[in-house]
Amino acid sequence: MALHLLKLCVGPATIADLEVRIAQNRAEALAQGRDAPPSHVTRMVPTRLREIVGGGSIYWVIKGTLICRQTIAAITPFTGTDGIGRCRLVLDPAVVPVAPRPCRPFQGWRYLKAEDAPADLDGATAGDLAEMPESLRRELAGLGLI
Repeated sequence: MALHLLKLCVGPATIADLEVRIAQNRAEALAQGRDAPPSHVTRMVPTRLREIVGGGSIYWVIKGTLICRQTIAAITPFTGTDGIGRCRLVLDPAVVPVAPRPCRPFQGWRYLKAEDAPADLDGATAGDLAEMPESLRRELAGLGLI
C-alpha cells in the first residue's frame, strides 16, 4: 500500500494558481535549456521513501484545505550549493483535485497513509462534487458539510 506526503502549498490560493506556477516553472526551465519535470525541494529526506515512490503522492494543503495532489515519480536526495542536504520530490505535472477537507497549519510535511487519503474528484466517482467550483467545495469542507 502506498504512503503519501501531506504538505502546505505556500503562495497559490487555488488549484489554478498552483497549475500556473507549475507551467511558469516549466517555461523557465525550457528557456534555460533544461527539460526538468516539476519538482519540489524540501530540507528533509523522507525516511520511508521506498514506500512513497511508485504509487505515493504529495497532497497539497492550500489556504487551510487539503484540496489536490500530484503523483511523486522520484525522490532524489542532494546537497545544495550551500553544503546543506536537501531532497527533490520529482512530481507528475498533473494536479488532481481531491475531496476537500480542512487541515490545520503545520511545518514541513507529514506522512499520509493510503487509507486516510481523500478520494480523487473525477466525474465518475465524485458526482456533483467534481462539478462544483473549487471555492464552494472549500467552503463546504470548512463547514464540515462534505
